[in-house]
Amino acid sequence: MERTAINPVKWSTAKGFNQGEVVSGHTRTLYASGQTATNASGEPRHAGDMAAQLSLSIANLEAVLTAADMSLANLIRLNVYTTDVDLLFAHYGVLAGRLSAAGVSPASTLLGVTRLALPGLLVELEGTAVA
Repeated sequence: MERTAINPVKWSTAKGFNQGEVVSGHTRTLYASGQTATNASGEPRHAGDMAAQLSLSIANLEAVLTAADMSLANLIRLNVYTTDVDLLFAHYGVLAGRLSAAGVSPASTLLGVTRLALPGLLVELEGTAVA
């Protein structure tokens, strides 16, 4: 698989994401449902703690990737939904650190929403990966 970052402007790379990515030579694509800070039974965890919710959400996304024989390194698109954009930015390093450690800067969108599927959830991560 070959990835080519597309950045007609450069500010996004400092934030840890590319404006776009051209992917060629891949054979499989995974479209992952939104992953949140829930345990194996689907119960919300870490009420009010954005950093902990980000950490568990990315771990849950990583579990989906692993089950598909992929990793965060295969992530080409990441949509982030949050009920509190300012709070998310205050803890963005949790997410950016995991992506940086995997060596990826996926094309990303961040959206502020009024609520997520379950009460108490602050963030949801939806990804697309290729291998």
